[in-house]
Amino acid sequence: MIAEAGHFALLLALALAIVQSCVGLWAGRSRDAALIAMTRSAALGVCAFVVAAFAALTRAYVISDFSVRNVAENSNSVMPLIYKVSGVWGNHEGSVLLWVLVLAAFAASVALRGRDLPDVLRSNVLAVQGMIAALFLAFILATSNPFSRIDPAPFEGADLNPLLQDLGLAIHPPLLYLGYVGCSIAFSFAVAALIDGRIDAVWAKHVRPWTLAAWIFLTLGIAMGSYWAYYELGWGGFWFWDPVENASLMPWLAATALLHSAVVMEKREALKIWTVLLAIVAFSLSLIGTFLVRSGVLTSVHAFAVDPARGVFILGILVVTIGGSLTLFAWRAPMLKHGGLFAPVSREGALVFNNLFLAAACAAVFIGTLYPLALEALTGAKISVGPPFFNMTVIPLMAPLIIAMPLGQNLAWKRGDLLGAAQRVQLSFAVAVAAAAIIAAATWGGPVLAPIAIGGGVWLIVGSFSEIGARVSRGAPSALASRLIGLPRSAFGTAVAHAGVGVTVIGLAATAWHVERIATMRSGDMIDVGAYRLRLDSITPRTGANYREDAARFTILKDSAEVGSVVSAKRIYPIRQMPTTEAGLWTHGIGQVYVSLGEIETDGSVAVRVYDKPLVLLIWLGAVVMAIGGALSLSDRRRRVGAPRPARAPPAMAPAE
Repeated sequence: MIAEAGHFALLLALALAIVQSCVGLWAGRSRDAALIAMTRSAALGVCAFVVAAFAALTRAYVISDFSVRNVAENSNSVMPLIYKVSGVWGNHEGSVLLWVLVLAAFAASVALRGRDLPDVLRSNVLAVQGMIAALFLAFILATSNPFSRIDPAPFEGADLNPLLQDLGLAIHPPLLYLGYVGCSIAFSFAVAALIDGRIDAVWAKHVRPWTLAAWIFLTLGIAMGSYWAYYELGWGGFWFWDPVENASLMPWLAATALLHSAVVMEKREALKIWTVLLAIVAFSLSLIGTFLVRSGVLTSVHAFAVDPARGVFILGILVVTIGGSLTLFAWRAPMLKHGGLFAPVSREGALVFNNLFLAAACAAVFIGTLYPLALEALTGAKISVGPPFFNMTVIPLMAPLIIAMPLGQNLAWKRGDLLGAAQRVQLSFAVAVAAAAIIAAATWGGPVLAPIAIGGGVWLIVGSFSEIGARVSRGAPSALASRLIGLPRSAFGTAVAHAGVGVTVIGLAATAWHVERIATMRSGDMIDVGAYRLRLDSITPRTGANYREDAARFTILKDSAEVGSVVSAKRIYPIRQMPTTEAGLWTHGIGQVYVSLGEIETDGSVAVRVYDKPLVLLIWLGAVVMAIGGALSLSDRRRRVGAPRPARAPPAMAPAE
């Protein structure tokens, strides 16, 4: 009965989502207090029922209720508990339910906002959120019901995809969905503002924290997915420009541009059309990513659905949501008033420069990802667009941003002094040039561009804090500490986030020095890789909860001294009869030695692929630093609330006798 209760909860959630959308639109038009309150209650009710449905599906997984088809096809009674719980969203039906759960949670958060959010704006935002929720709940109930029964129930389940039986499944999809679906709030704010016809600095101040929160989660989700692919798939790579990887990168680029555009709106009430369009585009790209994964048009480790009916349904959602919002935008955009003016050389101008290159990079990824699919659909011809295309288009577009970011941070608002800004970053430039020169000298005869790229990363890290240094250095030296403490957290957040980009750039540049060795080894054999020597000690069969494996243990030596050990395994899951490679990782500082096994022969030999990857962890540590910077900005109360309300006028004093 729990499964039926979960199904009924989804039906109730759909009904309430329709009420939320219709009543919210009417409340925003009529400004009726009772209807506004009803809209908020409906949003909270939708969230409560979706939570109940998700809890019911989770319970079915935990108790191994194989009478539920979804559980029977994606779980097993001997799976560890963490994989049973994370397996809830390790399939098409469960992942779409998680998508709707995150959507409902964001809508409930908007509903619970206090006096900071105007009632009319909140009602319109909740109405748009209700429409999106209704569309996806209808999709679940019509094509992807996670509670359908199977009769007779099998005695044992078919097991979860072995590639998904990893801690990464518990972390990566929830973070990514918080980012994907978080963009829906910015989208709803944009559509709500177009409906109401009011877009100003107050609107930008309200939309920015939601966008920033989504951006933080999306940054962490992409980084976690990259690291998961790096150690789980056994090929030693962290990014392959896979279409589904690109599907998460595109909304990140758009959301990054939206954050910067919203800042200009706050300061000058300028770039209104650009900001609203970016809010629509960011969520539209999230929906396109959902379509790519769920429609069956891709064959990928990420893709779940292969039912054409689901693809057609999601395509319909795209047409309604994206088409409707762009139509509304085309109708309302000419009515938007222009905001304040600013000089090309100014902080605002630098942010516009930033957005143009981010938008161009996003367009390049979009074309490279969807062009092969469109060509195949129209002509039947199959082409492959891989890393060479993206590296030749995206990297040159991102390089100017690396150069411009520290300069832009040091320009004044409205009208800046480029020469003055250049003088403030002189030290940063000198440090970057010195770092590049030292690296080039230390690796003479090696890659040419890598030291320059590392210099660019150093330029970003040091230059990101140059504005803070310039601000606190003004005035008496004795008051430096008090000026530093008095700076808003958003200033530190911006500097830290930009420095995180620099950290990632250094990690990416260091891939030029990654060393790879492939060899066939037997127990006692040694191979050299980079500065290390690996010795194969033994290959031992082992048994896990729902798998068998042959684990190879290696000792790592440097200068004839043992410095560590690593275990890599070749694993088989008997139920699915699917092999996986469990890479062994030995971390030294911020670098890693990576060991992956091939097939183990009957004579005891095994093919081994070994990498020495100096500085590789900086790729993901940079993303963490970016997220920390975003969190610092989000914690600044001035960025979390709307424009302050005017204080009540003090009571008039009685005239003196």
